[in-house]
Amino acid sequence: MKVIASSLRKGNVVDKDGKLYVILFAENIHPGKGTPVTQLDMRRISDGVKVSERYRTTEQVERAHVEDREHTFLYGDGEGYHFMNPETYEQVAVPADDIADQAPYLSEGMAVQLSLHNGVAIAMVLPQRATFEVVETEPVTKGQTASSSYKPAVLSNGVRTAVPPHIGVGTRIVVMTADGAYVERAKN
Repeated sequence: MKVIASSLRKGNVVDKDGKLYVILFAENIHPGKGTPVTQLDMRRISDGVKVSERYRTTEQVERAHVEDREHTFLYGDGEGYHFMNPETYEQVAVPADDIADQAPYLSEGMAVQLSLHNGVAIAMVLPQRATFEVVETEPVTKGQTASSSYKPAVLSNGVRTAVPPHIGVGTRIVVMTADGAYVERAKN
């Protein structure tokens, strides 16, 4: 089905010249002068080649018919990452290369959106936020809690991020899965 380029988002799948591409990054650019454009960074599903395209925001783009379903993450092994459809209990294996940058944010039992094309998983959308424990950071500095400066920290999933000065080792925090940015201290 044809859609306008400005409506495309990360995780959507488009059909370009008979090949399927998953969108890694989409940005609508509105210059002061000239035509607004949509910048798309995409990965060809068949071989993993990354391409960058620009379309006029009103230009029609062919969006591939994919089935978006919620799946539960089970485990990762040498074959890739394994997910289960909670309604049919059918399992799907996704190659590690397809979700390499998102893999650290996966945790057992996490609900994710998988895009399936002809029964093959081609894209994954994580929840916006995830909770992890801080395993390494500088010690808490007394009197610096009101400061707006951040300090480096390593989370239990191995991702490096910046946290406020009052966060110490062992504290559970909520981060954005898109970039690992600190959001808040976990409530539980």
